[in-house]
Amino acid sequence: MKRTVILVAGGKGLRMGGELPKQFIPLHGRPLLMHTMNAFFRWDATAEQVIVLPQEQQAYWQMLCRELNCAIPHRVVHGGETRFHSVRNGLQTVDGDGWIAVHDGVRPFVSEAVIDACFAAAGQFGAAVPVLPMIDSVREVDGTQSRPFDRERLRIVQTPQVFRADWLRDAYEQPYQPHFTDDASLVEAAGYPIHLVDGNRENIKITTPIDLQWAEILTEYYNG
Repeated sequence: MKRTVILVAGGKGLRMGGELPKQFIPLHGRPLLMHTMNAFFRWDATAEQVIVLPQEQQAYWQMLCRELNCAIPHRVVHGGETRFHSVRNGLQTVDGDGWIAVHDGVRPFVSEAVIDACFAAAGQFGAAVPVLPMIDSVREVDGTQSRPFDRERLRIVQTPQVFRADWLRDAYEQPYQPHFTDDASLVEAAGYPIHLVDGNRENIKITTPIDLQWAEILTEYYNG
């Protein structure tokens, strides 16, 4: 069955404190987005990759691909007003049945084992999301009051989130709602069950300067 990866890379990088969008920030000589693409290319070179970028950033991306000799096949789709609209734009370019993964373009350290597990679980259950258990203690806030909350009942959600293509298309027929913070919430709202799989702790979303420092350390570790 066809396997497609939609990489959402529409961030402006405001929390990084600079003008360069975070997906283009260099990590060991290559932009973060290119590292993320390579993670999926190593996993399956035949998987279709769709990159969702704001239209005004696409010329810069094409220049980076030429200068860095990016040989990973992919196509670029216009980003939208929100993540919801960006994913929907990418989804509209994917034909046929199969399985579609949606992944944050600035999560370059997803493991091949997690990608495999997500696609395998989606093949069995229809929808799969990688998660991690909470480590820190948490409290629930209600106005000015707070109370302890059982962290064993909570999970941290990651990507890639993988779905049957027809389920994801059906979910994106729904109108946009602010509480759709990820694709799983949208698919669940359409009436489909979500299966959880174990994520990998290194699969961080790089959004702040401290995240970038961790990324430097992880890159040096993986490169030996």
